[in-house]
Amino acid sequence: MKKPKKLSKRELNSKNHFRVTIFGSARTKSDDKNYYQVKMLAKKIGEHGFDLVTGGGEGIMGAATEGHALGDKGNHAEAIGLTIKLPWEVIPNKHLEIKKDFNKFSHRLDTFMKLSNVVVVMPGGVGTLLELSYTWQLIQVKHIKPIPIILVGRMWKKFFRWIKKYPLKDGWISPEDMTTVHVARNYKTAFKIILETYEDGKKKKR
Repeated sequence: MKKPKKLSKRELNSKNHFRVTIFGSARTKSDDKNYYQVKMLAKKIGEHGFDLVTGGGEGIMGAATEGHALGDKGNHAEAIGLTIKLPWEVIPNKHLEIKKDFNKFSHRLDTFMKLSNVVVVMPGGVGTLLELSYTWQLIQVKHIKPIPIILVGRMWKKFFRWIKKYPLKDGWISPEDMTTVHVARNYKTAFKIILETYEDGKKKKR
């Protein structure tokens, strides 16, 4: 297995790459339908030459980098892993091409934001909820430019309904805050949003 290179400042600050970040649980097993969904999504991302950014571990992250490697046969894009040191051992997945290690979640989250043109959120636990909330809040307070947050998986349908029923209805969230969040039924719907975002970005650069 080839050792991934370190994330450089040049790569971190590059505006020439379109990058899709995928968040999700490290506990997801290979026989889980979400594993298949994210693998197929990442394969499409790789086929179109888009960079992939994950937390670098197993589960959803491993499925994503595996799929990206299958799609990026010409090696035109990068699979970037932002790993975090935890009390237990975290083994980086084998398909990473670029890696950066972090001691603090806050620094890691900020790096995710610097790299991301789109964020996809698969099912997960506390860590995934943190990543979703952090991305959403930074967009809300305009600390980062608006980017699509795409929620994929059954659990998010109920979450989205809860958001509308309570925080939105009670005025804790404004209708404007909801415009960047999309619920996708499957990887095909999610990739359609990603591709539309990429095409919109190209038009703005002209």
